[in-house]
Amino acid sequence: MATRGASVPVGVLSLGDMGAGIARLLMARGFAVATNCQGRSQDTVDRAKDAGIEMLSSDLELVERCAVILSVVPPRDAEATARRVADALSGGPRKEPLYFVDLNAVSPSTCKGMAALFTKARVPVRFIDGCILGAPPRLRTATARAPDSLQNKDQDSEWRRPDIPVSGPDSLSSLGPQGDRLASVLNFRSISPDIGAASGLKMCFASIAKGFTALVTQSFTTAERLGVAGELKRELADILPNHLATAERSVPDMPPKAYRWVREMEEIADTMHEEGGWSKDMFRGVAGVYKAVADDEVLGKEKVGKRNRGTSLEDVAAAMAEGLERKRKKTE
Repeated sequence: MATRGASVPVGVLSLGDMGAGIARLLMARGFAVATNCQGRSQDTVDRAKDAGIEMLSSDLELVERCAVILSVVPPRDAEATARRVADALSGGPRKEPLYFVDLNAVSPSTCKGMAALFTKARVPVRFIDGCILGAPPRLRTATARAPDSLQNKDQDSEWRRPDIPVSGPDSLSSLGPQGDRLASVLNFRSISPDIGAASGLKMCFASIAKGFTALVTQSFTTAERLGVAGELKRELADILPNHLATAERSVPDMPPKAYRWVREMEEIADTMHEEGGWSKDMFRGVAGVYKAVADDEVLGKEKVGKRNRGTSLEDVAAAMAEGLERKRKKTE
């Protein structure tokens, strides 16, 4: 259990690329970090071992040892992770509040549902709604400096950190100076007293960023099948060079994450409908693009840090064109 003068012990569920990056940042800043890898993939276990993160044997042990738990899981697992923590707390003796920070790409209604889950379970949880905007934390290098616009937001001279807006009535400040320090290291920024605000911001931001990536993927794949992909790239370079530069960064980065983004686009569809009054059709379609990539027998096997295909915009388009052609032939 944390004391007001000690470093706040933090649990991270789970250790994907983002979760592992956050854990490394916290440990570099002197925070104790633990996780429960039970039932997780060997890749997750390996990330925990490589980073030196303490691996606990159960969720019960995790909620007893940690003052804060950061939930950083695929959107499809967000509610189940909250339920895991609630169940562990229900079976333990903890009296002090546990700070549960949901950092997942889910709709405001899904986020509010998780907060209500803890209330209904009558467990000692203070729920913080958060969202991650940007790439996983990583050490800066002399040859890869952050743009001036990012440096103005992120004053950490050693680490590149994503922006993490948070919302809700509770904050880590209740843990004392070390809680404030934890929030600072994580680059938290409170934007509203309302649960759902941070999640809503994430949905609106991701609709633009990942909507664009899906649009480019579909467009370049179609251009590849038409034999005009080179011409499309040439015209973009001439007329919309910034769009092309963004596409050349975002599309190759996408295949290992496509399976996660299917549910995220469905959550965006819910947000646009529930909060904005729009039809769900557009982002259900975007979810379909990412499902096609995730289901592809070539690109669907790609993993972060273990890349073979789709490492360029052109190769993503070529691989998807090949895959869609195979699929077409099978249905004929």
